[in-house]
Amino acid sequence: MRLDAHQHFWRYDPAQYPWMTDAMQGLRRDFSPDDLKPLLDTVGFDGSIAVQARQSLVETEWLLELAERHSFIKGVVGWVDLRSPALPEQLERYTAHPKLVGVRHVVQDEPDGEFMLGTDFRRGIARLQAFGLAYDLLVFPRHLPVALRLVREFQAQPFVLDHIGKPAIREHGLEPWASDLRALARCQNVWCKLSGLVTEAAWHQWRPADFDCYLDVVIEAFGARRLMIGSDWPVCTLSASYETTLGLVMDYVRRFSASEQAAILGGNGERFYVGS
Repeated sequence: MRLDAHQHFWRYDPAQYPWMTDAMQGLRRDFSPDDLKPLLDTVGFDGSIAVQARQSLVETEWLLELAERHSFIKGVVGWVDLRSPALPEQLERYTAHPKLVGVRHVVQDEPDGEFMLGTDFRRGIARLQAFGLAYDLLVFPRHLPVALRLVREFQAQPFVLDHIGKPAIREHGLEPWASDLRALARCQNVWCKLSGLVTEAAWHQWRPADFDCYLDVVIEAFGARRLMIGSDWPVCTLSASYETTLGLVMDYVRRFSASEQAAILGGNGERFYVGS
């Protein structure tokens, strides 16, 4: 299977998506499975993982409904309130749907830099393994040392780092992101998505070579068995087309063996999320 391990759907409402600034006018509309399916077909991908875009149980339910109606949506990374006393009931309810494969919280927007180390949040993370759920780490580079403390505490819990930790590609900055990412990668329960690159670069002004040093670090740190390709569609369209976005990673991994390419372009994502 070739699998896009990170994409989004939404029904646009300005009150629900305040992070879409005036510079993101192209995102201020609905994006549905009917929009994505032709793009997947064009690049020869079999399916995708739909990831939450707002912190709402209503959205989680909606994504699961979409996954039920569209077989190419192989899994959903939804949102539940990890700090809520009602979390066990939420997990029981939503994991009744076989396509809920993980959860995510938009940690990068939390004002507390150590949000992930809060007692209630950690208590929530501790419950996920029993339900067979992964956790997506959505963080900025400054959060990587905090993420390291979290994943070390929960060594049996599968984690995946979204968007390679959002390094400063636009400014051509490597450190301390590179050192912190290598430390995180030494934890074998952490995987990483080759996603979100084009939006961290200068929109529509980047060159493919701008990403090589970052991909080199990630490949060295995680190896081909813990990396998965993701588009971050439709957010990626702020800086590149869907085909171009995936093509950057597909072109980069051509230097690897056929089995390594197959793993990064779908096999790992299927194994991590779908369980194959």
